[in-house]
Amino acid sequence: MDNRKSSRKEQILQALASMLESSPGARITTSGLAKEVGVSEAALYRHFPSKAKMFEGLIAFIEETIFSRISLIVAEEGSAVARCEKVLTLLLAFTERNPGITRILTGDALAGETDRLRARVVQFYDRLESQLKQIIREAEVSERLRTRLPVGMACNLLLAAAEGRISQFVRSEFKRRPTENWSDQWSQLAQAVFVIEQG
Repeated sequence: MDNRKSSRKEQILQALASMLESSPGARITTSGLAKEVGVSEAALYRHFPSKAKMFEGLIAFIEETIFSRISLIVAEEGSAVARCEKVLTLLLAFTERNPGITRILTGDALAGETDRLRARVVQFYDRLESQLKQIIREAEVSERLRTRLPVGMACNLLLAAAEGRISQFVRSEFKRRPTENWSDQWSQLAQAVFVIEQG
């Protein structure tokens, strides 16, 4: 019984993500979502007490996917510059593979929804920026790595570059891929941001 309940929950979240992708700019209604899943609105509410809880389910999926993979990157990748690149590339590749969910990360899908959801997305990006700061701070000692700007500003710039590409992806209705030309842009960005001290 429990298994069927959790798979129905996943089915609802997948349908929501799919509707966000197929109807850019449109507001998702619970009646439309129920129709997409093939259940009544009452059945939707048995799994999620509100539409906000459904969005929270998708945000939890984003957080879990991204931060569990970041832990692997930090464990497996030696240099801080490579770690930062992989973290941002992970974010861009994830958004490219999940266009509907990406509308949540840009706030586009959250217009008219509860403030709590927008605050959770802000928290996601803050956590990502903190992760970049931690990677660079540790490398200041172990790799004699420096940033040309103060670390906080440098991390903000790196994340802003990735966020800009994600916004372009949503604005282009998913035609402009976030990973397109990213490796060339990253090499320029890395040269502008990082300095390895000699000696």
